[in-house]
Amino acid sequence: MATVTRENIGLLNEKLVVKVAKDDYLPSFQKAIKDYSKKANIPGFRKGMVPVGMVKKMYGTSVFADEVIKSVEKGLAEYMTNEKLQIFAQPLPMPENDDSLKLDMNQPAEYRFAFEVGLKPEFMLPDLAFAPLTRYKVEVTDEMINSQLELFQEQSRRLIDQDTITTPENELALTFIESDAEGNEKEWVIRKEIILKVNNFTAEAQEQLMGKKKEDWMIIQLSTSFSEEEKSKLITELALIQEDENDANKFFKLVIDKVSLLEKPALNENFFKQIFPDQEITSEEAFKDSLKKEIEKQWEASSRNQLQDQIYHELLHVHIEFPDDFLKRWMLTGTDRQKSPEEVEDEYPKFVNQLKWSLITDKIAYENKIEVMQHDLHAFARNQLQSYVGGSTLNMDQPWVTDYIEKMMKDKKYTEDSFHRIQTEKIFAWAESQVHPTDTLISEAEFKKMLEEHKHEI
Repeated sequence: MATVTRENIGLLNEKLVVKVAKDDYLPSFQKAIKDYSKKANIPGFRKGMVPVGMVKKMYGTSVFADEVIKSVEKGLAEYMTNEKLQIFAQPLPMPENDDSLKLDMNQPAEYRFAFEVGLKPEFMLPDLAFAPLTRYKVEVTDEMINSQLELFQEQSRRLIDQDTITTPENELALTFIESDAEGNEKEWVIRKEIILKVNNFTAEAQEQLMGKKKEDWMIIQLSTSFSEEEKSKLITELALIQEDENDANKFFKLVIDKVSLLEKPALNENFFKQIFPDQEITSEEAFKDSLKKEIEKQWEASSRNQLQDQIYHELLHVHIEFPDDFLKRWMLTGTDRQKSPEEVEDEYPKFVNQLKWSLITDKIAYENKIEVMQHDLHAFARNQLQSYVGGSTLNMDQPWVTDYIEKMMKDKKYTEDSFHRIQTEKIFAWAESQVHPTDTLISEAEFKKMLEEHKHEI
């Protein structure tokens, strides 16, 4: 049986030396060679009839090394389990192994392998009940309510046909017909239907349009009737050449095919029902009250996020020591991509901050029995799917929904990401239940400024 000795070599940094005698690995090596002889395909020999000596000569060195390493890994794993060692990452083989190890299957001996490990630190979580936190409540003003009302009206506008052009906001269906300055249509003319608003024209052209009706017409010149930006758009739409001055100075007979106006809906029960279909609202005052409550809900969500941000920083204030030298060596050699010493120094502060947060959340979850169960993952996937494809209109009992969720549960990356998000939500829900923040009224501008000045990633 492998033996392990332990030596402290730095802050939270231990050296583990694993010794394996030949009795620890030799039986498994001999068995592995016999198994190879039964399976090997070697020209001149029937399968299963290859002499053990030949197999040993051909494959023995690599099989011997594999079995020694397996016995070392087994002994190391059993020791760490029995000693309940909480370590970062994986044990790192020490350089002395390369110098001293000479594995020889013909001379089985005791072998010694050295590893270093970084131990996870012990620490105390802060008592959130005494944390000096603030819950900000954004004051909802009449200006905010009226602004939201205007937005809903803008979004609900309808295009209404009109007899006469009366406002720069009128929308016009026009036919552009190439002509001369008097309106005489040219042979092989450009003829194109285009929709424009009156305010797309210059002020002078807008004056000429006012009072005109369907089927009226007027003569315009691209270079004088539109701004440079609008002229450029029209030249493209009329298939003219931007760089050709003659094209820019062309005259067109403009025939008005239709006059319309995007009209805001009246503040009546139909409009109220459109915005709040589950409420019976009969007056503008009651509608604004509902708007106020809706805006308050939106700001409550932002306020909760900001409170969680305060909790995050309060938790991060806890002092935790790390085996910095070990972690930097691990970043150099133990990750998938080899890093330079300069990269390690540059990335280490962010890396250790993330490590600190991971330790804190793991400790909270362990001490408060916060678990993410399989049904949590299924519910998360269902809710996510529902938000993607139609909210409450989706029938979640359809077979394809179940098939989709089962497929997602087999996606390792998806389940790991979902697990992290669900656990984070549960941890913050627990933390919120522990704190006693002071409620403070704040203006929208002050709250937004505060959020803008304090941005970071968890």
